[in-house]
Amino acid sequence: MSELHVVTGAFGYSGKYITTRLLEAGVRVRTLTNSTQRANPFGDQVEARPFNFDHQAALVESLRGATVLYNTYWIRFNTKEPGFQHSVAVENTLKLFAAAKQAGVPRVVHTSITNPSEDSPLEYFKGKAVLERALKESGLSYAILRPNVLFGHEDILINNIAWTLRKLPVFGVFGDGQYRLQPMHVDDFAALAVEQGKDRSNRVIDAIGPETFTYRRLVEEIGNIIGVKRPIVSVSPSIGYAVGAVLGKLVGDVMITRDEVEGLMADLLVTSSPPAGSTRLTDWARKHADTLGKHYASELARRKNRQAAYEQL
Repeated sequence: MSELHVVTGAFGYSGKYITTRLLEAGVRVRTLTNSTQRANPFGDQVEARPFNFDHQAALVESLRGATVLYNTYWIRFNTKEPGFQHSVAVENTLKLFAAAKQAGVPRVVHTSITNPSEDSPLEYFKGKAVLERALKESGLSYAILRPNVLFGHEDILINNIAWTLRKLPVFGVFGDGQYRLQPMHVDDFAALAVEQGKDRSNRVIDAIGPETFTYRRLVEEIGNIIGVKRPIVSVSPSIGYAVGAVLGKLVGDVMITRDEVEGLMADLLVTSSPPAGSTRLTDWARKHADTLGKHYASELARRKNRQAAYEQL
């Protein structure tokens, strides 16, 4: 019988790409998910079990026999909805690590973020740093992957930049827009994760793509590629956040958070590491120029609708 690998969120975004690569390699896959009823692109090839964060014994059993755990579970931003806070994500992930150790899982491939720090005033980056330290101290063999922006068919950031360019007469950037990003294609990220699942050396890898953009240049490039050139204006972070909040209400979503604005402007989404992926965002965007940004991608819709596939929301 082939090895069993467990992927959190196999019906979601990065987890789906990791699962696809594992199945192509002949690996058995089980997913842990909050969305057991979400459209399953893998049919009976993937067994779905709930996370069971509140039932540790069941969580341990769902990991029993697995050779690798690929953890993509996280919460992008806090809401008033129970269970959707960074603090809860940290608590639940600590339970997941403890269950993996108790179940005897030999390897954990964990998704973090570039430049995490326990001293960060930003809850997102601080929480990720807390989890990195916990995994390193757990005694488990680990690979910690640190992406900043993942792009692909189901992504939110790149798609919604294009959507905004298509819908609004101007595009506002926070401050001078000179803070940087290094987007990585989601399938390159999946390939890296699966590669690290085969190893047992402890590693921390910046999961970044081959192109580095300032935010202003990124917006310009996307506009050029989709054939929609708009004036790009500098706005203060407070005004930009307020405009984003208004637009978010119009589309029923949270378009941008204060932590995301501050993280961008603090240049936390860039590193000096060599690229870990080879797919260029500009090349990918040109191939999808006709559809990129035609429809808004909603984070909250994905949270609320636990049946539809991501690309349908």
